[in-house]
Amino acid sequence: MPGSGKKVLGVELAPASVPLERRLQTLAAFGAFLLFTFGGATSLIVLIYLLFGRFWWISFLYAIWYIYDWDSSSRGGHRLQWVRGLRSQKYLRDFFPIKLHKTAELDPNQNYIMGYHPHGVMSIGGFNNFGTDATGFPDKFPGIKPYFLTLKLLHQLPIYREYISAYGVCDVSKESIEYILRQPTKGNAVVIVIGGAKESLEANPHHTTDAERIVLLNRKGFVKMALRQGANLVPVYSFGENDIYHLVLDNEPGSRVRKFQRAWQKLFGFAPIIFAGRGLFNYNFGMVPYRVPINTVVGKPIIVEKDPSPSQEKIDNLHERYMKELRTLFDDHKGKYGYGEQKIEFIE
Repeated sequence: MPGSGKKVLGVELAPASVPLERRLQTLAAFGAFLLFTFGGATSLIVLIYLLFGRFWWISFLYAIWYIYDWDSSSRGGHRLQWVRGLRSQKYLRDFFPIKLHKTAELDPNQNYIMGYHPHGVMSIGGFNNFGTDATGFPDKFPGIKPYFLTLKLLHQLPIYREYISAYGVCDVSKESIEYILRQPTKGNAVVIVIGGAKESLEANPHHTTDAERIVLLNRKGFVKMALRQGANLVPVYSFGENDIYHLVLDNEPGSRVRKFQRAWQKLFGFAPIIFAGRGLFNYNFGMVPYRVPINTVVGKPIIVEKDPSPSQEKIDNLHERYMKELRTLFDDHKGKYGYGEQKIEFIE
């Protein structure tokens, strides 16, 4: 634990006596960072390398599959149940630890759109809770099948797309959401990180700010989709998601850094942020996430009546109710998870 290791030139080293279990947890967390940051690029480089060698046929065959399977991320993906139960995800869960908290029942005879907040640096709580079974989602919500949704761009990265698809992760396009919610059987839940890449710019640890800044004010597409599909809305808040890294550069709104980040995000679809955590064998610097608890609280469902052509007034009213329920969820649980008198602030 931090504070129990030796210091060398001001760097606090992890003690040699750390149990193997904790070492494996740290390795799983570092692996999550590597996959998130370099997984797609590394896969592409490997395929290009193979293409110009005697194993060129591997890249050739994969290219055929890639073209054939191009839109699978909009058609439910290729979920493999045994992958969702891999031990590595349990090590990742226990590293922080990540815990899933239920506040109400979800009727398996209904469909749901679950709004996940906040994005954080890489939505690691969202993936571990809803993209895997590590925190016990099937036991807590029997009959509900979650689909964690991510940027379409991630599903265009060769090989990496197969990795996330095996966990049941799909893209966040309109076609993808409609495909899932129109399945003949009910009990489907799409999990959308509502704030998206824009919100990652606000991923500062909660103890360094006076409010959690949530990108939601102008995000109404998910509400319209809920009305058109008759899917109930469920607010979800992950306490600790913003705490696993700290942003290195000062990117306050209006700063040059923020302006550059926003311009990049508009152009490429993701936000360029420079973040840091701890190391594999030290507690001061590195790219391993900080070992801080992530408590994901699933709120009560907001019942939505189907309306194929909802008016703007109806969309606005439901959106206002969703924000109210999310604020209540945050206020009701912030004291339990060390947020004190902190507030939630809706922006953009």
